[in-house]
Amino acid sequence: MLAVDLVSSAVSAPTSEVISQTVEAIFETVAAANDVLVKKDTFKELATYVVRVVPILRELNKKTVVHSESLNNVMEILNREIRAAKQLTLECSKRNKVFLLMNCRHIVKRLEDIMREISRALSLLPLSSLDLSSGIIEEIEKLCDNMQRAEFRAAIAEEEILDKIESGIQERNMDRSYANNLLVLIAEAVGISTERSVLKKELEEFRSEIENARLRKDQAEAIQMEQIIALLERADAASSPREKEMKYIIKRKSLGGQPLEPLQSFICPITREVMVDPVETSSGQTFERSAIEKWFADGNRSCPLTMTSLDTSILRPNKTLRQSIEEWKDRNTMIMIASLKSKLQSEEDEEVLHCLGELLDLCKERDLHKEWVILENYIPILIQLLGVKNPEIRNHALVNLCILVKDSDDAKERINKADNGIESIVRSLGRRVEERKLAVALLLELSKSNLIREQIGKVQGSILLLVTMSNSDDNRAARDARELLENLSFSDQNVIQMAKANYFTHLLQRLSAGPEDVKMAMASNLAEMELTDHNKESLIEGGVLSPLLYLVSHGDIPIKTVAVKALRNLSSLPKNGLQMIREGAERPLLDLLFNLSSSLSSLREYLAATIMHLAMSVSLESSQTPVSFLESDEDILKLFSLINLMGPNVQKSIIRTFHTLCQSPSAISIKTKLIQSSAIQVLVQLCENDDLNLRANAVKLFSCLVEGGSESTTILEHVNQKCIETILKIIKASDDEEEIASAMGIISNLPEIPVITQWLVDAGTLPAVFSFLQNGKQNGPHKNQLIENAVGAICRFTVSTNLEWQKSAAEAGIIPLFVQLLESGTSLTKKRAAISLSRFSESSPQLSRSLPNRKGFCCFSAPPETGCPVHGGICGIVSSFCLVEADAVGPLVRILGEPDPGACEASLDALLTLIEGERLHTGSKVLTDANAIPPIIKFLVQPYPSLQEKALHALERMFRLLEFKQKFGSLAQMPLVDLTQRGSGSVKSMAARILAHLNVLHDQSSYF
Repeated sequence: MLAVDLVSSAVSAPTSEVISQTVEAIFETVAAANDVLVKKDTFKELATYVVRVVPILRELNKKTVVHSESLNNVMEILNREIRAAKQLTLECSKRNKVFLLMNCRHIVKRLEDIMREISRALSLLPLSSLDLSSGIIEEIEKLCDNMQRAEFRAAIAEEEILDKIESGIQERNMDRSYANNLLVLIAEAVGISTERSVLKKELEEFRSEIENARLRKDQAEAIQMEQIIALLERADAASSPREKEMKYIIKRKSLGGQPLEPLQSFICPITREVMVDPVETSSGQTFERSAIEKWFADGNRSCPLTMTSLDTSILRPNKTLRQSIEEWKDRNTMIMIASLKSKLQSEEDEEVLHCLGELLDLCKERDLHKEWVILENYIPILIQLLGVKNPEIRNHALVNLCILVKDSDDAKERINKADNGIESIVRSLGRRVEERKLAVALLLELSKSNLIREQIGKVQGSILLLVTMSNSDDNRAARDARELLENLSFSDQNVIQMAKANYFTHLLQRLSAGPEDVKMAMASNLAEMELTDHNKESLIEGGVLSPLLYLVSHGDIPIKTVAVKALRNLSSLPKNGLQMIREGAERPLLDLLFNLSSSLSSLREYLAATIMHLAMSVSLESSQTPVSFLESDEDILKLFSLINLMGPNVQKSIIRTFHTLCQSPSAISIKTKLIQSSAIQVLVQLCENDDLNLRANAVKLFSCLVEGGSESTTILEHVNQKCIETILKIIKASDDEEEIASAMGIISNLPEIPVITQWLVDAGTLPAVFSFLQNGKQNGPHKNQLIENAVGAICRFTVSTNLEWQKSAAEAGIIPLFVQLLESGTSLTKKRAAISLSRFSESSPQLSRSLPNRKGFCCFSAPPETGCPVHGGICGIVSSFCLVEADAVGPLVRILGEPDPGACEASLDALLTLIEGERLHTGSKVLTDANAIPPIIKFLVQPYPSLQEKALHALERMFRLLEFKQKFGSLAQMPLVDLTQRGSGSVKSMAARILAHLNVLHDQSSYF
């Protein structure tokens, strides 16, 4: 709810103050929109609209001197509606998710109303008197139009859920399966787990909303939520099995032990039977709907009881009576279920069979009856009946158990806890045909529980019996047995037992030599199995690969499809992927993909995904004998060209294939071939794709291709200002941290030519990228990559050839932040930060201001201003980019001692800017005070030629000065002597020249 006092105070304030408050509320709304729990896209759309109001408000604040009443009215509406939007957004980020889903229609209606009001307010602006720019006026008109047209709706899935809830409440649906399915739909819609504990917690929070509604004295809302709770509490997740059992026992004990006769009012006067759907006629009498409708259909127009004339169009449902009848039926059914238990323990087989039949009919009638049978603890009794001699009783017991465990975790758990429960069912696998069928069907349902899978496999002989059944001529039983074996294969121990029972050998034989329908069935079996990595490895080692590849090459399309699907399943383990490449899987898979018709989309997706898995296995390969994959130029071009012809799933797999290969040992070759084949052009287009996952994969590959700066001319052919703007939009709008990092990587690695950097400046790239560093937004698994690429992207704005770009970067606060990153960043971050600081420092001499001349009598003047120890003038971080003022010298010196040569060299470059030209003496003193000279000398003995040469050049200049020659000459002498003996030509000559400065060698030495 809006706080009235806040709105009132805003309205009474001066218009400029109200504008400021409204702008602040807009930004708070935009920030809160990222945290909403439902309707995220809708709130993001709202945020995109309201943020467009900010430039308009700022323009109003600049232009208006005397504020008119009409402007005050506009600001009153805007302030009120923006605050309402903020309040609604905040509530939708804090309230219970289920509650928000139940209110999603109200939420979207409220959002739409807010949009309409904001649009109306903007349309009331007195534009003629405000002297606004034509651009702002055009934006106001466009924004008004867009907001008027905007339509917010509950999603189809949300509407279906709300319809199901309304239907369930009206029909008083008490079925547990209905509530379970409804709760799963709700969980999927609001993005929560379907785990029982999570669902129970959400329902408990939803219950608390009822109390909140009562406190708000909103009785209508409280009643509505109570009805929803009554519907959902039938679900398994609403309460624990123990809670349900206690509730059931208390209710059943309160009923007594004898069923009640129906009340006379329950009996239809026409049928003389208890009514199911009682309706009231215009005479006030109640009948069964079907009976009175037949009475009317036969031509009767009078009441069957009173014979008074009736209006046949009036039949009112008697809900109260119907509810009483249902409660009476439930009471008697509950008593009946309890009374049947003793009859199951009769010594008369006929009575036991009759009782089992009654029990089965009750369970089939309603889910609620199944739940009562379970809570009445029938399962241990039914398990005991599996041990009797009469096979008919055993079959009936299995049928009852099957219907009880269907969609009931509680029933499954009770069977698992029953004495010899699983063992008794497994024993039935070795009996008569009908009993075997029922037993395997029951075990198949039980195997949906992870815990029971393990138990089934542990029963001695269970796997062998199932393998035998999987080979039987009974198609239904064999199929159930194979499906059960698939479920059991989640356990490595079960797979070992299956191997001992020759199950996999049997699969292979059927794949190679069986009839077409058997091949299809066996390949489908392998395609659908959800295997552990150990099981996948066992199958490949067992020789399943060759028959599958044979089917890929020689089977018809349906068989090829399931064979490729099986290969996709197995290839997700990198070790298997390598083995598949070694056994020649690449060629048949590529040939099939290249030659398929466009209508076979599923097979294309399986092929592309399998090829992607093979590529991933190559990138992870670490053995001494590396495998080669996708090395043919023709294959690379053909595969990449499919991106233009395929659907999004295939496109994603192909892009991920190349992204993976671009990080493999053959990366340079792959990148070059892709860039030369116009891959950049395709990826630039995909960066605008509406499929966010596809776009993210395209951005990642794009970033990978431009990394390193190779083929820059080809890249520039396809990168224009629109492309830059698209990349920046991704950085601002994406929720994928890796995609954002990759987009920044593109900016970081594009060639540093002025026109591209100017496009980036015009697009507002610098503040957008810098905000990720400044606000600490990076906190996920790609944090380091994001920071590295953000620093790299900013680096291009620090080139010393463009002072304007440098000033913009410095004013944004980049220099202090980069100094911090010298201490805390990765090696690459430190390197890029040091490069930027080096470029800034190159501009410092021309920006350092001279000290003012002192005038007047010295005794009355202020103390003399101290100049920069390097540049001699007045320096600052923002005004002259001075490294000394930024406290960057110490961190840069510390990097010189780190193991990464790239970071060391960048830091050395930055430090050496302090001794350029006439700053040699002052800069050398600063470096000396920072203890920079010893690590520079150490570079002379390290195996990095570039560092050696830069260190030599620096020392050669510093050792021209007596002060530094005396202080550090002895420390550098031995490394220099070593270089004169072992160094390359230029290094040897430079080392000798320094030794001459140190009076160790004569100026005419042969080393020069």
